[in-house]
Amino acid sequence: MYQPLADQLRPESLDEVYGQEHILGKGAVLRRLIDSGKVPNMIFYGPSGTGKTTVANIIAKQTNRALFQLNATTASTADIKNIVSQLDTFMAPNGVLLYLDEIQSFNKKQQQALLEYIENGKITLIASTTENPYFYVFNAILSRSTVFEFKQLSPDAVLQAVERAVRFLEERTALKANCEEGVLAYISSACGGDLRKALNAVEVLFSAGVPQGDSVTLTLEDAKAVTQKSAMRADRDGDNHYDLLSALQKSIRGSDPDAACHYLARLLEVGQMQSACRRLMVIAAEDVGLAYPMIIPIVKSCVDMALMLGMPEARIPLGDAAVLMATSPKSNTGHIALDSALADIRKGKTGDFPRHLQNMHADSHTMEREQGYLYPHDYPHSWVKQQYLPDALVGTQYYTYGDNKLEQAAKQYWDAIKEG
Repeated sequence: MYQPLADQLRPESLDEVYGQEHILGKGAVLRRLIDSGKVPNMIFYGPSGTGKTTVANIIAKQTNRALFQLNATTASTADIKNIVSQLDTFMAPNGVLLYLDEIQSFNKKQQQALLEYIENGKITLIASTTENPYFYVFNAILSRSTVFEFKQLSPDAVLQAVERAVRFLEERTALKANCEEGVLAYISSACGGDLRKALNAVEVLFSAGVPQGDSVTLTLEDAKAVTQKSAMRADRDGDNHYDLLSALQKSIRGSDPDAACHYLARLLEVGQMQSACRRLMVIAAEDVGLAYPMIIPIVKSCVDMALMLGMPEARIPLGDAAVLMATSPKSNTGHIALDSALADIRKGKTGDFPRHLQNMHADSHTMEREQGYLYPHDYPHSWVKQQYLPDALVGTQYYTYGDNKLEQAAKQYWDAIKEG
């Protein structure tokens, strides 16, 4: 029976798990918990192929517990009851370790069915998810579990496993691998931190390679063909998708054009151009704003052009927009002023309109002047001092000029007029 290479090389001890030293290294919290044998209910959160299932298997082995595995996308409450029925039998004398993959796919009723059994300790739950558990797992489960985050593996960590896989296949096939320069490094980086994907690529290269005597050649061209696009996560509805958008905005806000291009490229590579376009327009108003007001129609034009062109040409105007905003002066004073005003409105701080601002349903300025309204265009510099805020808010300041060149120029202009 066929067994994937990734399963054949699955680590049997914590020391063999790659890239999770922050939780499994000597002295790390999860490592100490496992070594103690007193394992609590846990949620493993992280990308695919980072070792979550492997660690669950190791825990079951070290704690002498029967391991049951369910995938929440296909499992039901009946499956849980079936596992419960085996408690205190010769099948599970020391209790049960339930590994529930993709727990976010369980609805509230199904998750509640677990509570009774994980509270009395007969079932130790290790749930895994690729989505942020604080968004997708119900509080009743979260409050009874400890969350451990598995990090995406670095190319260097993946490379160690890839080299081990090559040695294993050489021994199994009795064929020497002639690897073209850079082929193993390419596989290690192109897998997007998914170790399973990398090992699958190595296995396919070996299987597809044409033996020449006692050797087989692994080519870079074949490696590119089997890895194809990287395994970056960017599910439109997933947490990682919003992490990408957040990283793009924060990079532009932080005036880092290189990081801005990196995150924009990741969004475009996984087909999320429309999301990128929407976020770029938000950034134009929110982060550049009044420091360079013309950025708003410029970015809108870039977005319109991108949507009309489609990929791959759309990358050109979108790249221009991202770099231009990253290298532009920044100001958030406009929307901060409005947010402050909204906060007061929601607190009930309103008040009547000043009489001279009310609409008198008249076309002539005469009736407005009878209200006491002073028409600014009748005065020098089109400005005259009068009250605009309601009486209850007189003296309130929402807007503060930013320290960029444009807003400071406006401040200097109005200070001279209003104080003159």
